[in-house]
Amino acid sequence: MFKVLIPAAAAIALVAFAARTQNLDAFASVQTPTMGWHLSHEGAMAKLAYGVENSDQLALMVTCSPGDATAVVYGDVQPDTPRLIAASHGPTPLDPMSGGDAVETRLSLQDASLTGLASRGAMRVQGDAGGFDLKASPDERRMIAGFLSYCGSSRA
Repeated sequence: MFKVLIPAAAAIALVAFAARTQNLDAFASVQTPTMGWHLSHEGAMAKLAYGVENSDQLALMVTCSPGDATAVVYGDVQPDTPRLIAASHGPTPLDPMSGGDAVETRLSLQDASLTGLASRGAMRVQGDAGGFDLKASPDERRMIAGFLSYCGSSRA
């Protein structure tokens, strides 16, 4: 009888040990992507984007080239400023990433929404959900000021 009970008890203990709950520390390394300001360059063009870095998850992108007086702005939200200029006067093209309308506008590099983002660390934007502020950390503010300086310069 012990010949059967001892191996059976060992097998049950082994199954119970294997079925124990996994430690949640193994999942702690998975991080939720965070939104923030990011700067990239494509040739001479500078791109300032608010979204998840290295992804297509963008709320707003501002592009310019050295010597430009205006920047091209597009995204799901737009700066809340009366100086926003529609970039096109025809039918609205489709955004290839979202399948929705591609909203593209122009904005002076001297507009308070851009300069305020660099100096105060906040840009008021308007989207489908209403108005809200996009914040910038001190490091992001320095990066944004560099972006505006680069765009306003006459050389790359």
